[in-house]
Amino acid sequence: MCGIAGWVSYDGDLKSQRDVITTMTKTMARRGPDAGGVWIDRHVGLGHRRLAVIDLAGGVQPMQAEELGQTTVSLIYTGEVYNFVELRDELKQLGHRFKTRSDTEVVLRGYLEWGDKVAEHLNGMFAFAIWDVRTEELFLIRDRMGVKPLFYYPTTDGVLFGSEPKAILAHPSVRPRVNKEGFRELLVRAKNPESTIYAGMCEVRPGQVVRVNHNGLTKRRYWMLTAHEHNEDLPRTIRTVAELLEDIVQRQIVADVPLCSLLSGGLDSSAVTAMADRAIAVQQRGRIRSFSVDFASHGTAFVAGDFHKSSDTPFVRDFVAHVGCDHTEVVLDSRELADRDLSRAVIQAADFPLGTSGDMYSSLYRLFQAVRAESTVALSGESSDEVFGGYSWFHDPKAINAATFPWLAATGNTFDGTQVLDADLLERLNLPEFQADSYAQAIAETPVQKGEDAVERRMREISYLHLTRFVQFLLDRKDRMSMAVGLEVRVPFCDHRLVDYVFNIPRSHPATSLLNRKAIKDLLARPLGTTSSLPERAGLERARSISAWVKDYGVVLDL
Repeated sequence: MCGIAGWVSYDGDLKSQRDVITTMTKTMARRGPDAGGVWIDRHVGLGHRRLAVIDLAGGVQPMQAEELGQTTVSLIYTGEVYNFVELRDELKQLGHRFKTRSDTEVVLRGYLEWGDKVAEHLNGMFAFAIWDVRTEELFLIRDRMGVKPLFYYPTTDGVLFGSEPKAILAHPSVRPRVNKEGFRELLVRAKNPESTIYAGMCEVRPGQVVRVNHNGLTKRRYWMLTAHEHNEDLPRTIRTVAELLEDIVQRQIVADVPLCSLLSGGLDSSAVTAMADRAIAVQQRGRIRSFSVDFASHGTAFVAGDFHKSSDTPFVRDFVAHVGCDHTEVVLDSRELADRDLSRAVIQAADFPLGTSGDMYSSLYRLFQAVRAESTVALSGESSDEVFGGYSWFHDPKAINAATFPWLAATGNTFDGTQVLDADLLERLNLPEFQADSYAQAIAETPVQKGEDAVERRMREISYLHLTRFVQFLLDRKDRMSMAVGLEVRVPFCDHRLVDYVFNIPRSHPATSLLNRKAIKDLLARPLGTTSSLPERAGLERARSISAWVKDYGVVLDL
């Protein structure tokens, strides 16, 4: 896992701009604490910060391919390709020679063989930039589910880009300006694809290729959710899900550094941990390390809420006793999560004021700090609720039938701004209109299966909303908080094969909601409690967060 940054300028010679490119790259140092490098040609500068996970000695970047002593392609890459061994064997059969054991070189050689269609061959989480010296073209490519971030900023003669907005904002020509559209994006929990809060800045959409050349910028989707008929009966479906999960976890435990699992006590993380433990044991690599988080006094003073009906800790301890993994409980003090320095560190990691309760970010940050002291890679059960429909509002008629995002309808968690913004500004922003437009755009995108009845069609829409809008909040939060401390978090439930398969299982089947449990029943002695959380917004907390962000980033509000 790493951080990347770059600059393409067709009207300039960037060989004299090394200091700027180096400065942009240094903003990614926390994402890549192990090494850094810069590569510059006439019209391009590429910067990379590395968190070494696979082939610690050989995966140095930026990485170049040469022909007859001349550089033909240069690559900066972040993420993990889980099928890199098979792809390397395939590419060897096609005549390619490899100098390293890294997945980075597999991506580089894959581009030489398949061009910008290389992403269609990759299974993993990734975001990378390829500069083709032969054609003077840049390709920005992001994984199918958007696990790894990638932002870009078109200029009059090229583009700036980076793993996080801060890399782009470090360029002297870019000001952190937020206009009306960006401010609405900040306040409404919609996460519209490709949009950002900063004026002029875009995000590469999950499953998208952005191509930049002398003629300008073009975009292409290489993957998206599609609707197709599901012909397998329930027993076969359950076996397929179980087989997919086993294969996914087997692939994702590969690492040349210490690996662990994040354990919440819920079904999702318990399944991942149990599968990883079994696979590691088969390979005679000992037991899986696992980490869970609890808060001081929760054991004696836990208060049930809308999203946590009971404390997670008893479920975690039951699971650990059952599986026998090497477990550590990280205990946090809620009072310390309000520390001002911690809050600023979290905002710096996120690049924007927090759209959800700040302690949900700060507690994750503290947990990841503790995990990073022992491990470099962690497996997570994140996104299972979005894939399998695990939230309560998937079964709430009020949320299902509402003409808005179901998580907002179910929780009443809509930001009206009255506690933070004055009436004139609220009227100009027209947040209800923006939310309605965002929802309508998402619904219009939802694929249709011929012959679906109205109920099945609506459940497909609900699923699509979660997989393309809601899950992006969770993945972005996890990526920013983990990479801020140099920890790589892998998300098995975001494997595109599993997502596409489950997306097309009929939601009306009476046993579908139990599918995930049935698929892993042989791993667990008894059902474990499943937990989900969606923090409430607080107007005053939002105001403080926005104020700190504006001050620290020098944000210009152009509303």
